[in-house]
Amino acid sequence: MLVKNMDPSKAMKIKLSDELPPDPVFKEDIRRAPNRGYDLNRGETIIALKNALRYIPKKLHEILASEFLNELITSGRIYGHRYRPEGEIKAKPVDEYKGILEARAIQLMIDNNLDFKIALYPYELVTYGESGQVCQNWMQYRLIKKYLEVINEEQTLVVMSGHPLGLFPSKREAPRVIMTNGLMIGMFDTPEEFKRVSALGVANYGQMTAGGWMYIGPQGIVHGTYITLLNAGRLYLKIPASEGLKGILYLTSGLGGMSGAQAKATEIAGGIGVIAEVDDSRIKTRYEQGWVSKISSNLEEIFSWVEEYKKKKESISIAYHGNIVDIWKYVVDNNIKVELASDQTSCHAPYEGGYTPIGLSFEEGRALLKSDREKFERIVDESLRKQYNLIKIMVSRGTIFWDYGNSFLKAIYDAGAHDIAINGDPKNGFIFPSYVEHIMGPICFDYGYGPFRWVCLSLEHSDLIKTDQVAISSIDPNRSSQDRDNWHWIKNAEKNNLVVGSQARILYADMETRVKIALKFNEMVKNRDIGAIMLGRDHHDVSGTDSPFRETSNIKDGSNVMSDMAHHSWAGNIVRGMTMCVLSNGGGVGTGKAINGGFGLVLDGSERVNKIIRSAIEWDVNCGIARRAWARNENALTTAYAWNLKNQDRGHITLPFLAKDDLLNDVINVYLKKYK
Repeated sequence: MLVKNMDPSKAMKIKLSDELPPDPVFKEDIRRAPNRGYDLNRGETIIALKNALRYIPKKLHEILASEFLNELITSGRIYGHRYRPEGEIKAKPVDEYKGILEARAIQLMIDNNLDFKIALYPYELVTYGESGQVCQNWMQYRLIKKYLEVINEEQTLVVMSGHPLGLFPSKREAPRVIMTNGLMIGMFDTPEEFKRVSALGVANYGQMTAGGWMYIGPQGIVHGTYITLLNAGRLYLKIPASEGLKGILYLTSGLGGMSGAQAKATEIAGGIGVIAEVDDSRIKTRYEQGWVSKISSNLEEIFSWVEEYKKKKESISIAYHGNIVDIWKYVVDNNIKVELASDQTSCHAPYEGGYTPIGLSFEEGRALLKSDREKFERIVDESLRKQYNLIKIMVSRGTIFWDYGNSFLKAIYDAGAHDIAINGDPKNGFIFPSYVEHIMGPICFDYGYGPFRWVCLSLEHSDLIKTDQVAISSIDPNRSSQDRDNWHWIKNAEKNNLVVGSQARILYADMETRVKIALKFNEMVKNRDIGAIMLGRDHHDVSGTDSPFRETSNIKDGSNVMSDMAHHSWAGNIVRGMTMCVLSNGGGVGTGKAINGGFGLVLDGSERVNKIIRSAIEWDVNCGIARRAWARNENALTTAYAWNLKNQDRGHITLPFLAKDDLLNDVINVYLKKYK
């Protein structure tokens, strides 16, 4: 009885207004998320409505209940569109937000994730990856902003799957925000259950930096794509490091939030890129941003361009408005040479609109998804199998195809083509290489190189140029091949026009270089040479993510299916005082297939932050190096060995004693001979 008569507003000073926001207005040229499907029963529907209405004062429930029900049935989710602030949301200079510096910086990062120029489906809070959300609904967004405007330096905001649980007393050295997304109990962590609890409004699919509030536009992945392409050419085609990909054709798909980096990365690497994309709006976005150079829906025209640029040995990126399967069929039928190939469709969610099957336009696919989901799923499976068979033909002719960590190979397996897995079991891996397992893992992650990033919170481009110069001076291009590539990358970053949204930069750097750059940045902030900086990284890093399908696919001691590293990386960053720390289920490969974490650190010029840099940024990389070394990864072993020798008075990594295969085989043979 007490609960029924209780008025929560009397015990809360931070809450949504009891005034009804105006009707939502949607710009016609902004992409909208597909219908996620309404599968809840009556009882679950009531729970979903209660879950959404609990953010809102009771006097508005009668008005909003039917509106929210309509959203749930027609969209598969309750977004609370009415509660989206009017107009365009985008990052503003940090001084234009309310609150303490750290909280203002976090607000800037959130708004950047929802910028019309950046977000995939901004009205549905989806930043990238088909389903990666900042939070679940606009009520959460508003409440998070309210909390950040009043938080003090001895409080922590706790956010669970987009829900701001509240402000809690902590200490200055603690994070200002600790977040989690979609951390389901193991036996329930299936795509079907995740879809159900998302519809109920209790789970957020944060992807990586969407729900981690650290997305910096397609630039965030372009450096890694550039390095992947260069090293694929060197590894498989034996191209000298000095030549780049001159005259080399790279065939792939996707020009969305993450995949949109492929065209730009191919050009920077000196190659020829043909990228299929079914959604014309995504092609136009990348073309207007200068991230793709040519557009055509005519394959004959496209491959005449390819031939032209091959002869000239010049780089070019070409968007094909159409289905990737059509391109594969064209190159097979016309015996066209394709040196390198991959795929970046959102195959972690193939049945939710992440993959458009051959024979359907983008619009037809969306319509079928809404009207007949079972038929859509059947056609997707047929299309995936057809694409796989065409790729096999091209691989037999010499094409190097690799999985790009988007669950493409697993999606093909799930579509019924079990021969794509080694011995028919995904636990053994797949017949095609993975870009982490065979390229980025041993070449970058095992040495501690990963996607370090920063945002100039003043939003002054001059600040970004100054930070670029510091980064250039912090890298010795003669130290390693990785440093040489990174030095060229950052030296040409301004010329390559990479910024979309906030003034941000991505740079693959190792532990030593990250610490060095961060300390220099903080000194510049102290001296007022630049404004405050938000440091972070992609979750797809040395220690940030555990996934046997991507980040830990090159770990062969059996622990690739464990998620201890990501949890420890997150927890270690919390205790060392990062500004915000996040741990999420999923990422680019889908729910249940990865655990990923990230951080943000606001540089304010203080000695307090210098201490965090030296401790936390080192830990954030070293956690992964130590785990990879224990797994007997050769390059990680040499990196950890060197760290131990250099830091004997500071710390100590446990290193493995290596048993010889010959010895173990002999022992087993003797045993079998004796007891069998």
